[in-house]
Amino acid sequence: IVLTGGDDRLWKTWGFPDGNILLTGEGHTDWLSGCCFRPSGTQLVTSSGDTTVRIWDLSRRGCTLTLRGHSRAVQDCSWHSCGDFVASASMDGTSKIWDVNSERCRYTLRGHEESVNSIEFLPFSSTVLTSSADKTLSLWDVRTVSRI
Repeated sequence: IVLTGGDDRLWKTWGFPDGNILLTGEGHTDWLSGCCFRPSGTQLVTSSGDTTVRIWDLSRRGCTLTLRGHSRAVQDCSWHSCGDFVASASMDGTSKIWDVNSERCRYTLRGHEESVNSIEFLPFSSTVLTSSADKTLSLWDVRTVSRI
């Protein structure tokens, strides 16, 4: 199964090798910039130009949580390997770590001078890697909200 998102504001799961569309999700009001399966495979996260991050339940085929807090388009999103946290990167120059269980932003990472374009949790750690339009990469320890 492959997951995609695009300018049509939809995410889609595709079966391989046939390329059949298995599921489609709608709810964002602008383009999708990122999408990622939860490690357990039961949910997915999407990021969008509409400034939101959304959690989707595949069995319910719908959005179960909308995370708001960025002031500009969200460029990327990523699940932590434990499945309890989601990271987002935004054109507002910040990244956020969201606690899915409490449904709130746990940390805001500030330090890039321009848009944060990608974000990824390092596997089985509290470290996040971000890349920015300011031509820098940063490693962050999300426990202390500081650059490493």
